[in-house]
Amino acid sequence: MDPTTDNAGQTGDPGAARASLEALRAEIAKAVVGQDPAVTGLVVALLCRGHVLLEGVPGVAKTLLVRALASALELDTKRVQFTPDLMPSDVTGSLVYDTRTAEFSFQPGPVFTNLLLADEINRTPPKTQSSLLEAMEERQVTVDGTPRPLPDPFLVAATQNPVEYEGTYPLPEAQLDRFLLKLTIPLPSRQDEIDVLTRHAEGFNPRDLHAAGVRPVASPADLEAARAAVAKTTISPEITAYVVDICRATRESPSLTLGVSPRGATALLATARAWAWLTGRDYVIPDDVKALALPTLRHRVQLRPEAEMEGVTADSVINAILAHVPVPR
Repeated sequence: MDPTTDNAGQTGDPGAARASLEALRAEIAKAVVGQDPAVTGLVVALLCRGHVLLEGVPGVAKTLLVRALASALELDTKRVQFTPDLMPSDVTGSLVYDTRTAEFSFQPGPVFTNLLLADEINRTPPKTQSSLLEAMEERQVTVDGTPRPLPDPFLVAATQNPVEYEGTYPLPEAQLDRFLLKLTIPLPSRQDEIDVLTRHAEGFNPRDLHAAGVRPVASPADLEAARAAVAKTTISPEITAYVVDICRATRESPSLTLGVSPRGATALLATARAWAWLTGRDYVIPDDVKALALPTLRHRVQLRPEAEMEGVTADSVINAILAHVPVPR
């Protein structure tokens, strides 16, 4: 790793930490083409100690994106394919009887990692979905009455397919609200798709990131230094009021049956703060709030059936609210 990165981790230099995190985009681009907004969203979630819901059709590199991020950040990652027969213990771990010692020992599940890819989370029943809730909220799992802390950093990147509903268990609003961001992974543009096929024709293997040239450019120490710097980023009373006004407007929208909760308002303030720091400022401006409003709020609102039939989307409602709520000067 570059010596500057090591120094950033040891000295807690926020400038060097920011440079390291900015380098992630270029490093991940060696494996994933054209997904800069998703990369930025994952970094923002790590800075805010939040979790991410990735929505996109199969084959748009959601798994590869998380693996590339873990490699570039020197983090451990595990993947769980959620299926209808998956049990909570398959995620959290369980007590296993050891015949040699005649005692039960704890066998950690895949949740004991830094980046957990929960693939197709809406394919598993609510009981197993909820096994992630304690891990996401409390950053620990309790097995046989004993709480067991998870590593830090810890991020759940859960994926779901937006077009296939057969045999799925939609996430309830209470669980959706636990995700800091909902990122949509679009199909690539024509040129990006040509680039993807060209790489594969030249021998690119998505299972071998080392051969693709993905190297660690930041460390958990850099991430910790960055979190400390984000916490010092100034938020004026006017920006706080602006966030509140946006969230209150969602509760009054005629197109919505469910608006953004106070937890959602807190999330928007946190993500705007992280984005402000990433862009090189130590204070938040209204544009930071606008930039993060869609990914932070789109999964926290619920459309009225009649609005949905008319083609209204959560994104269009939030965009209309952003256009009408007065912006502080």
